[in-house]
Amino acid sequence: MAHAGSCRCARVAVETKAEPFRRAYCHCRDCRKQTGAPVMAFVGFMDDALTWFGTPKSYRFGGVERLFCGDCGSQIGYRDERLSGRVYLALGFMDDPEAHPPTFHAFSKRQMPFVVMDDHLPRFDDFPPER
Repeated sequence: MAHAGSCRCARVAVETKAEPFRRAYCHCRDCRKQTGAPVMAFVGFMDDALTWFGTPKSYRFGGVERLFCGDCGSQIGYRDERLSGRVYLALGFMDDPEAHPPTFHAFSKRQMPFVVMDDHLPRFDDFPPER
């Protein structure tokens, strides 16, 4: 199955035939600050399995590189230096987000109290143990 994603203006896009290794919600403060949303949903792929069209801009802070489109500002995803070779793409960046339902919640202890997500998925106070 092919997976693809693009920013709002389509100047940055990605394609892969690889399957994702991770699909999750993240409630950490960093993801909230980056996305401007109370929770981030993402899908993880091995970086070398992706074919990029256009080059995303990036911002690096505290070991995390955040990717975004320099033209339309769309959030693309992030890389974490502690998890080399992996890229986590924002679910909203994906062309078919329904194909990537999250399977757990990370940093659930930081979930905003007004965000009600009664999905019965596993919840971790930090990163899951099998990072």
